Amino acid sequence: MTATDASAAPASSAPVRLEREGRIGVITIDRPATLNALSPEVLDALGAVVEELTADPGDLAGVLLVGAGGRAFVAGADISTMPGLSPDEGAATAERGHRVAAALEAMPLPVIACVDGYALGGGLEMALACDFIYATESSRFGQPEVRLGLIPGFGGTVRLPRVVGPALAKELIYTGRQLRIDEAVASGLVARRFADREAMLAGARETVELIGTNAATAVALAKRVLVQAAGTPTATAVLLEIEGFRDAFATEDMREGVAAFLEKREPRFSGR
Repeated sequence: MTATDASAAPASSAPVRLEREGRIGVITIDRPATLNALSPEVLDALGAVVEELTADPGDLAGVLLVGAGGRAFVAGADISTMPGLSPDEGAATAERGHRVAAALEAMPLPVIACVDGYALGGGLEMALACDFIYATESSRFGQPEVRLGLIPGFGGTVRLPRVVGPALAKELIYTGRQLRIDEAVASGLVARRFADREAMLAGARETVELIGTNAATAVALAKRVLVQAAGTPTATAVLLEIEGFRDAFATEDMREGVAAFLEKREPRFSGR
């Protein structure tokens, strides 16, 4: 949850920006002077943007989550807000982060975390709430909370083991050490690596454009099942998949996709 001290930096009037670029949404956490630290205000702003996209995705095919400044995706939570917190207030901080991460994870659109620089503490936790992570060669990942007498509070103990396995997750959380790009890719934490920020963003946009050639209804249903089934027993996960498969049959896109296949033509999906 926590990795950086933002006490000396001024607050931004627009800490989170949303831009719609054709069928691609870009959410930018814009506090570069603080390495995009997750203050309560930033978390609330990010949550509001996620809520807006969930309520009105329009014709977007996917979303990129990026950090401004080129030094960090998000280097952690804002430590300057924590010294005076009571245990109950600390729990409320964790609840706020969990709400945002859960909303990000549940968004019906695919979300790619585009990491350039540090993704530490709460930054890594927000990246883990995305569908997958793209990263540059200079990126670093970690959960350093124990160095501050804390533990991950925005989902690190839950999502990190699911991605890299329990042994590596425990090692990272107990030691607070950082992963460089080679180990991050090998562990499965990072889906694709890129030489620099420009190449990463171009690659992420290409991925969203490829997703956009498919049925939006099917992509959203697949994401729903993947998110709901994570961590559940196989018998439960299978039932969730069957339910999602059934729901696909209620869509116009399924009828169009099957008809196009049988007629040997390109499908014309409507998103319904």
